[in-house]
Amino acid sequence: MTRNCFGNRFNEQYRRNIDRFPGDFAFQLKPDEWAALRSQIATLNIDGSMRSQFATASKRNIRHLPVVFTEHGALMAANILNSPRAVAVSVYVIRAFVKMREEVAANAAILRRFAEIDKTLLVHDVTLREILQKLRPLLEPPPQPPKPEIGFHVKEDAVRYRVRKKN
Repeated sequence: MTRNCFGNRFNEQYRRNIDRFPGDFAFQLKPDEWAALRSQIATLNIDGSMRSQFATASKRNIRHLPVVFTEHGALMAANILNSPRAVAVSVYVIRAFVKMREEVAANAAILRRFAEIDKTLLVHDVTLREILQKLRPLLEPPPQPPKPEIGFHVKEDAVRYRVRKKN
């Protein structure tokens, strides 16, 4: 966490107080998770070089995989060290978790609002489709009147072919 011996001291206190950290508070990363984490995280060193702390960690003597903490584990970890630096780091970590929780809550509110808008749009979509189906016949051009036939046409009365006999 810091460049001095804070990490070593913290790990020592963690091992001494292991009963404060059940499996849902803290757990050790698996080798494949650690490899994925090392390949994804890149930070500048304080001296400004472009070397990553995690990406170059394989050159250091790492004997144990790192232990990671959940939100509740971070709160419990805040109580195992008492130096001023440890207290400052604990406060920083707790504030980070509080900020993450606020952002997740804000995202949840936004997602709920999107769901409401989506429902409204579905209702409006169905209504607009019905209106369009009713308006479509009105929007079509009227049928063309039949064209007059070319030429001279005589309209005569029909001739009766049957003549009744008079009795």
